[in-house]
Amino acid sequence: MVTDADQETHDDPYASPSTWREWTRFVDTEPPCLPGTGPWNAEERLDYHSRFVILSTPIMAKISLTLRRLMILNRRHNGTARRGLLISGPPTTGKTTTLQQLGRSFHLADRARHGGLDERLPVVFLSVPPAATPKMLVSELARFLDLPITTSMNQARITDIVCATLHQLGTRLVLVDDVHLLNTRTRNGAETSDQMKHLSERIPATFVYAGVALDASPLLTGVRGTQIAGRFKTVRNPPLPHGSPAQRTAWEGLIQGMDQALRLEAHHKGALVRHAPYLHHRTGGRIGSLSALVREAAIAAILDGTEKITKQLLNDIDLDELAEHTPGTQRRR
Repeated sequence: MVTDADQETHDDPYASPSTWREWTRFVDTEPPCLPGTGPWNAEERLDYHSRFVILSTPIMAKISLTLRRLMILNRRHNGTARRGLLISGPPTTGKTTTLQQLGRSFHLADRARHGGLDERLPVVFLSVPPAATPKMLVSELARFLDLPITTSMNQARITDIVCATLHQLGTRLVLVDDVHLLNTRTRNGAETSDQMKHLSERIPATFVYAGVALDASPLLTGVRGTQIAGRFKTVRNPPLPHGSPAQRTAWEGLIQGMDQALRLEAHHKGALVRHAPYLHHRTGGRIGSLSALVREAAIAAILDGTEKITKQLLNDIDLDELAEHTPGTQRRR
């Protein structure tokens, strides 16, 4: 891991964590808050609602508990016996957010246990590149670590350097996003899947994969898929339901958390909660769509000077194509 003082750094606290510096900055960035007790000017509040809060859902709690158990299970097991976790669900249901928050929590806990040692990197976060090959995948890990990899190095050499570095840094959790991009029916996809298996055997860490509809993807089919299915358990991350009283209560609790986090001058506590059934109807229970809708409504309310979110304002906002065209989620006129 390159740590020279003259190494180029990036100051954007909201950069995607694709390097260890960006990941550490993500871990260290405090939850969004406004300075002091106010009053806050419009620009401060626009920035605040642009990022907004991340609220825990029942499925996030389940995934966190499952991962904790797996990591304890893996403590003393060798590479061929370690277990992993698959997080599978439709788009915009919060898989990447869940993955990152799991990593952030574990990173902070590990730092507290080891006295904040800078030479440790307990968590690695990786997104599978499109049309990945085995060398591309391990090169992405090398890039995350800022390792001095050259184009002349072959896949085996890069793998050796990456694995040795992760051993040295005490990495115990490897998070891999977008694994649905791996098509194991192709040669490159199959070989990249083999590379992931090889890495999981050489690195003494728990691996967590996240992606779209993994239980129905080629990743779990064929001989290679059987190997993954035999080592990984799947936690499905579907849209939040709204049928039973308990489900409606959980959804309203989520909306209440957003309601309390709003910083609009004319907002009355509980106003957003009254629209909870409508918000579920509009978003289909998808966390990503819900967050985008509420944040954009808050920004619109600041820009137009009304400073409050009304049902009409929510109705006037266009959502992502998936939410707009999923049966049963069309807006009400």
